Amino acid sequence: MVQRRRVRIQGIVQGVGFRPFIYQLAHRHRLYGYVANTPQGVELEIEGDESDLDRFLVDLPVNIPPLAQITRLETEALPPFAYTGFEIRTSAAGAERAALISPDTAICADCLRELFDPRDRRYRYPFINCTNCGPRYTIIRDIPYDRVNTAMATFTMCDRCEREYHDPLNRRFHAQPNACWECGPRVWLTDAAGKEIPLADPIAAAAARLREGAVLAVKGLGGFHLAVDATQNEAVRRLRLRKRREEKPLALMSPELEQIASYVLLGDRERDLLTQPQRAIVLARKRPESPIAPEVAPRNQYLGVMLPYTPLHYLLLAHGFLALVMTSGNLSEEPIAIDNDEALRRLAGIADYFLFHDRDILLRSDDSVVRVTGGRVRQIRRSRGFVPVPVFLRRPVPPILALGGELKGTICVTKEDRAFVSQHLGDLENLETLEFLELTVRHLRRILEVHPRLLVHDLHPDYLTTQVALAQQELPTLAVQHHHAHVVSAMAEHKLEGRVLGLALDGTGYGTDGRIWGGEILAVDEKGFERLGHLSYMPMPGGTAAIKEPWRMAVSYLRATFGEAYFAENTPLLRRWGRERIDLLLQMLRRQLNSPLTSSCGRLFDGVAALVGVRDRIAYEGQAAIELEQCMEPTQERYRYEFNDADGVLLLSPTAIFAQVAEDVAADARAGVVSGKFHRTVVEMFAEACRHLATRHGLTRVVCSGGVFQNVYILTNIERRLHELGLEVYTHELVPSNDGCISLGQALVGAASLER
Repeated sequence: MVQRRRVRIQGIVQGVGFRPFIYQLAHRHRLYGYVANTPQGVELEIEGDESDLDRFLVDLPVNIPPLAQITRLETEALPPFAYTGFEIRTSAAGAERAALISPDTAICADCLRELFDPRDRRYRYPFINCTNCGPRYTIIRDIPYDRVNTAMATFTMCDRCEREYHDPLNRRFHAQPNACWECGPRVWLTDAAGKEIPLADPIAAAAARLREGAVLAVKGLGGFHLAVDATQNEAVRRLRLRKRREEKPLALMSPELEQIASYVLLGDRERDLLTQPQRAIVLARKRPESPIAPEVAPRNQYLGVMLPYTPLHYLLLAHGFLALVMTSGNLSEEPIAIDNDEALRRLAGIADYFLFHDRDILLRSDDSVVRVTGGRVRQIRRSRGFVPVPVFLRRPVPPILALGGELKGTICVTKEDRAFVSQHLGDLENLETLEFLELTVRHLRRILEVHPRLLVHDLHPDYLTTQVALAQQELPTLAVQHHHAHVVSAMAEHKLEGRVLGLALDGTGYGTDGRIWGGEILAVDEKGFERLGHLSYMPMPGGTAAIKEPWRMAVSYLRATFGEAYFAENTPLLRRWGRERIDLLLQMLRRQLNSPLTSSCGRLFDGVAALVGVRDRIAYEGQAAIELEQCMEPTQERYRYEFNDADGVLLLSPTAIFAQVAEDVAADARAGVVSGKFHRTVVEMFAEACRHLATRHGLTRVVCSGGVFQNVYILTNIERRLHELGLEVYTHELVPSNDGCISLGQALVGAASLER
């Protein structure tokens, strides 16, 4: 009996070979009808025998293309139409847009084989791609995802590429970036001034210059990289000096998995992550006697490693490199460069040579960074390869635009039951990053066709994002407290409803009392929060200077613990910091000048790191805490900790811990021993405080968020201890625990505000 059904599919179903998959599946099951892209996703009608229709619908979600993802599938029975064949129709135009755009993905195995096959017409072509791989998000202007709406619109396909593009049985059917040597983008090498160097093989010439120790700017998928040979210490040192990146680790790219395994330790999960289509940077522990230059990650036990993800990368690395440094093409604190002229201007004085191409990058997208912690993948920087896949929410919410915080910026746009968190924008502290934010807002609103009803920003009055929100007049605004947003973002990941106990541990967040929070235990839902406990306040002498110079926090804790008499003796510690500078700090603290109060857990880590001699000044955010964690020695000992109630709020005493740390330092205890005891104490103190407050307030779920949870020991052990204490524990996996998650939490708080 002939029947007809209409099927509507939403998800990542455009630009991923979904229509030819449907075409082939329909032919296999002897069905007639059509399939077409729509602004909502994909629509098809199928007609044929009832049993064939049923088998088709069973096979459909099981055998979808590798880059596709179905989020909704609806079927509708219709009267027979008497179709005589099956066709792929042209994309439909429409007002509403719900189609999801695929992220940029690494070159697939089929294209990689063709790239190095001398018999293939795309042999060594740097832009080889197909429906299953290549650029997506970074080249799209609008949807539907058709070539005219991408950066490839300026390249007219040759006859052979055109035939592939229109053949439903070809792997390149409707692969929008489809191209070849005859009709596609090209690569060229220039000197530092941008003058092209005439060469038959610019990639081979670029590799030769890397071997000579040059710094090469390489135009990639989401922006420029700055590359040097990772085994040449002097070349790496020169790159650091020019880029103004003193000590922060630099990412590495190697051509094969086994080469990466020769200089870092890889478990099964890390190996799997490295080969995923996202091609994220994976953090892995260095091997002893590594051949990688020490300057790549000084005083750090980990390296960030990745495999190539574009054909251009593979061709460059095929010239005998163990590894290349592949760091963002920018000066420190600026967005990554994406345009050729922009790169020449902004990277002048850094790069000796430029490897350019003429396929435009329409949207910046840094490399993503992940690590394996507690057996699960944790996002550290969520960007290329993951964006714009949304976080799916437990229910539809009103359309919201959230601007995030200041550090590790992202924005978030909500549409129905999806929250679209942008790629990593950087630290929003300068005009260039602010312009990047505004561009990203326009881009997401356009391709999602979202009309927000509310603009959400951080509570901090001095953040650029706050000033942008308050300066515009298009939308009403809502300020959301930083740690409220942190906890709600993790709730959104896990689709949690109702009140939870939120443990928010980080460096800086503006509190409702005008002070700097960061060691918080909150009762939280999307509508609001109650502060149940926190680290007792400590002054930060010099304000933000205390973040960059952790020794200032050590002085503050020592003064609060022992009084100023502690500084009367001429100890080695005081000689290290300098009597004159200490006296200046003591005056500031005494007079309460430029010494804001903080409950920050991050500042407590800084103070201990300085006191034990790990780090007095930092070259990048979180460096003192990172190095304190990495020097930690295993121990079963811990320090005593103290709580006390103040008007119903549980105060956790940092000075009680600091006094014992100071005693160990005075007794010449090793930094690693002190670090081990301190880490155990932090875990036990916060776990016990959560158990106490959970019991008092009748809460059973603890949601953890904040940059401190990027500390592997703290995350895994607090999670373990809370489980042992009978509590349910939820931590981040889909978005970072650092401030990259703030915009997601803000959006959900904003949605709840509108719904009220």
